[in-house]
Amino acid sequence: MKRVTEQESKYKDIDKMSVMEVLEGINNEDKLVPLAVEKALPQIEKLATAVAERMKKGGRLFYIGAGTSGRLGVVDASECPPTFGVPFDWVVGIIAGGDTAIRKAVEFAEDDAVQAWKDLQEYDINEKDCLVGLAASGTTPYVVGGLNTARQQGVLTGCIICNEGGPVVAESDFPVEVVVGPEFLTGSTRMKSGTAQKLVLNMLSTTVMIQLGRVKGNKMVDMQLTNHKLVDRGTHMVMEELNIDEAQAAELLIKYGSVRKAVEASK
Repeated sequence: MKRVTEQESKYKDIDKMSVMEVLEGINNEDKLVPLAVEKALPQIEKLATAVAERMKKGGRLFYIGAGTSGRLGVVDASECPPTFGVPFDWVVGIIAGGDTAIRKAVEFAEDDAVQAWKDLQEYDINEKDCLVGLAASGTTPYVVGGLNTARQQGVLTGCIICNEGGPVVAESDFPVEVVVGPEFLTGSTRMKSGTAQKLVLNMLSTTVMIQLGRVKGNKMVDMQLTNHKLVDRGTHMVMEELNIDEAQAAELLIKYGSVRKAVEASK
């Protein structure tokens, strides 16, 4: 398989470039990422629609990945509860090597083709659920093995990769292929590939949560009030919705614990 993500950078002698030349080169490559994501929108639509349908019936969304891809899945999953007020186990991110690998690389963890399914079984994954494999290369054994077994067990499978085709795609019901081209630094998929995966994850989880009714208008009405900034934001949302002053809105928000509950209780 020819992996675009491993092709040599088109920039030569970057170690001899000035700081500005390096920055301009990285920036020029980064500009290509949203264009590549745009080409994949039909695939993203299919994945988001299928995931939302399963989750409406009580299913969950799991991400698996190694290295940067795994970390991005953990980040997206961890941000769903505070942003959308959903239970912590609705969206779950799993990284090869376990939570230790979030901060420190675990050698050869991505090469274990059976460990992903073992990790997923700790959450009692079943046929109601969805599993999205994250692998810039599209060949990571940890991800391929997890998707393969999950698919055999009736789990809906998808992937977000930065090459065309490959074993991860072959194990995915709904593949998303965002081909961003060679990296500025040869093979450093934490760069354009990581940015592309982050953009798609933002799209996927946000679109799914909207379909699940976790957004009203354009507001995060179920967000957790975990700091003063969010309390202030929520207060102004209640003020706007109910046409009341700040003190009244703040009192309602604190009493009911969320923008949605405060507004519904007052109408």
